[in-house]
Amino acid sequence: MRIIVLGAGHVGLTVVDALYEDHELTVVDRDPGRLAALTNAFDVRTVEGNGASRRVLEEAGVRGADLLISSTAKDEVNLVAAMLVRRLSQTTRTLVRTTDVEHLAAWQEGVLEVDFMVSSELEAASAVIDAIAVPGARVADLFADGQVVVAEFDVEQRAHACALLNVPLSQAPLPPDSRVALIVRGRELLLPRGDAQMRIGDRVVVMASREAALEWSRQLAPHEPQVEDVIVLGATPVGLAIARKLLVHRYRVRIFEPDAELARHAAAELPDARVFHASVSDHELLREERVGSAQVAVAALGDDAQSLYAALTAGVSGVHTTIGVVDDPLSAAVFERAGVDVAINPRTATAQELIRFAHDPRTRQIALLDDDRFDVLDIVVRPESELIGRPLRELPRTGSTIGAIVRDGSVLFTHGDSELRAGDRVIVLIDQARATQVEAAL
Repeated sequence: MRIIVLGAGHVGLTVVDALYEDHELTVVDRDPGRLAALTNAFDVRTVEGNGASRRVLEEAGVRGADLLISSTAKDEVNLVAAMLVRRLSQTTRTLVRTTDVEHLAAWQEGVLEVDFMVSSELEAASAVIDAIAVPGARVADLFADGQVVVAEFDVEQRAHACALLNVPLSQAPLPPDSRVALIVRGRELLLPRGDAQMRIGDRVVVMASREAALEWSRQLAPHEPQVEDVIVLGATPVGLAIARKLLVHRYRVRIFEPDAELARHAAAELPDARVFHASVSDHELLREERVGSAQVAVAALGDDAQSLYAALTAGVSGVHTTIGVVDDPLSAAVFERAGVDVAINPRTATAQELIRFAHDPRTRQIALLDDDRFDVLDIVVRPESELIGRPLRELPRTGSTIGAIVRDGSVLFTHGDSELRAGDRVIVLIDQARATQVEAAL
């Protein structure tokens, strides 16, 4: 596929890294230094210039492109580029990144003529939901409309008494409706055969129903509390998107915002949340409101230094899990080194969704696991696939695991005798290097 990527920032770089081996990429950016760094690392063509320019788009080859991914940090550039492409090519699909949920709403209403739009705010909100859906999980992603959870656990010393460890998987009392997809032991990757064992120090990826995922949490992270009460620090656009998503998932939400106007706006927008015009430096109010009783605090103030301080203050106040939404990708490591439990980068979440759209069109969803070494795909099985009707244990070894099948609306967690049918949606963990091979086989 011929793909033009607008923007060589963090989002564009992540997209290029995931797609360059299987597609013909052209990257457009105004910064020659960014483009030079890209060409040093990847086999891609680059064009220096403004992506909202017709001349630049034509130089990038838009008339022969299959897909335009507008991923710059400026909504105006992304939208103008997509509109120009509509006029210049009848066959090029357009995919636009936006930081404004109003643009997303306009697209959903059919006002904006682009094929697909991704909101950084909503992706960050979804990442927060995933982070708290399974207590103790390093990463958790919801698939098949929330019916399948893919959770990644670090097996720590606190799980030493867990009955799942140090016994063959075939004999372990695994929670029903779940499947071990992968065991990572140092640099060694262990596929889930019956004689494999989980040990302290391993990283384990499981696919499970939501109830079973919580049981895995209780087994591997026995001291993690279940989440009911969440504090959002900051009524910024991303803070409001997070709070709105939390309310939809029936969490209790309290919002603290130091700016009076933003606090009033939040109270009007989200009547089901309790909103306080207050800063996290108001320690007396934090005590009065028993902030420490909340299980989770999410800092989304729009400034990394302020968000870091807010998250750490919440932790000192007694909040069990702190989450920081970072603006600068480099801040994520700083947050985690400083003691913030989870750092969420909206750019990474956005890039993940952009990558999904550029995969096989049968792919419904994609997630990246184990520091981006593995993909998890939700993909539909073709009627002509040669894998149909064969027990999973007899399928070719490709370093992948089919952990769940969605058939007629119901989820089946697989075993060796499970067989695929045409039209099945399968949730499959794939070594990134073999993603195209597995997609083609399915």
